[in-house]
Amino acid sequence: MSRGYLPAIRYLLLATTNIMNTLIGLLIIAIGSLGQSSSYVPIKKVKTWAWESFWLVQGIFAWLVFPYLGALLAVPEGHSLGEIIASSDSASWKAVFYGALWGVGGLTFGLSMRYLGVALGQSIALGTCSAFGTLIPALMAGTDLFHGAGLVLLIGVSVAIAGIAIIGYAGSLRAQNMTEEQKKAAVKDFALGKGLFVAILAGVMSACFSLGLEAAEPIKAVALEMGSDALYAGLPAILLITLGGFLTNAVYCLYQNIKNKTLKDYFGVSGAVFTNNILFSALAGVLWYSQFFGLALGKSFLTEGSVMMAFSWSILMSLNVTFSNVWGIILKEWKGVKPVTIIVLVSGMAVLIFSLVLPNLL
Repeated sequence: MSRGYLPAIRYLLLATTNIMNTLIGLLIIAIGSLGQSSSYVPIKKVKTWAWESFWLVQGIFAWLVFPYLGALLAVPEGHSLGEIIASSDSASWKAVFYGALWGVGGLTFGLSMRYLGVALGQSIALGTCSAFGTLIPALMAGTDLFHGAGLVLLIGVSVAIAGIAIIGYAGSLRAQNMTEEQKKAAVKDFALGKGLFVAILAGVMSACFSLGLEAAEPIKAVALEMGSDALYAGLPAILLITLGGFLTNAVYCLYQNIKNKTLKDYFGVSGAVFTNNILFSALAGVLWYSQFFGLALGKSFLTEGSVMMAFSWSILMSLNVTFSNVWGIILKEWKGVKPVTIIVLVSGMAVLIFSLVLPNLL
């Protein structure tokens, strides 16, 4: 074989490896996204408890227990989790702070599901979250969004938002085509105006999770220096962010418990109901956490500094919207709408899926 072919072969092998790694990363992120989009299904199995009681208990699992267990995977032999977290007090506190702000988004995110349903609520909240969570870190890093890789990132996010907007439009068509009785049957506490407000607020504040990941990069770097597996090195940062989010949500939920006199929910039920509620809360918690567990693992397969790496947050949000709308169909939230509404919904989902691969095509 002529030596002149060797550079071309090496380039082809490298390109093939990068494509395979990207596909593996996307698959892992997609599996985590599917888990997150499924996390609201167990809510329907929780009995007797008020919303604030369930939200607090599932939050213990979603934002404390499972993130802690995940973070332990990043601890190399001879070191401790505390050592990794304490390696940069500034980064740790910033991550917790952004987590507290994200917690407001998580709180209103749950309310958006309550007022709009799984499909429409997640679509609007995650669409806003996708844009802010992807573009703000890029701008803070000094990325030029109108040239080169920055422009590709901007186009990708724009297409994703377009897909989410189409899905949101399908939601508005659903609201127009359904009677009040049908709305209440699909979503018990359906309230379009209130739901839109909390969904948009949820999206803006939820983007702080992405900012927290950026702020916690020094912690990830230290974990890698200590010998942590690159696959798990980002998990301690997620623990810090979810810790901040838990504090925000715990304060609000306990306040609501006192205000609504629902503190008795936790231990004022039979043993069978208590066990049932704990199990389904734990299931909801681990499914919810799977999105960020999958994001951390999936990003380890993406090329550092690439457009796909910068676009990973938007990818997660787009997949969350896609899978949540699949669940919306399964849960019959779209039952009774006209065929054109379903066509618009499916079109929006197709645009979202296209946005996932678009950066690699440009």
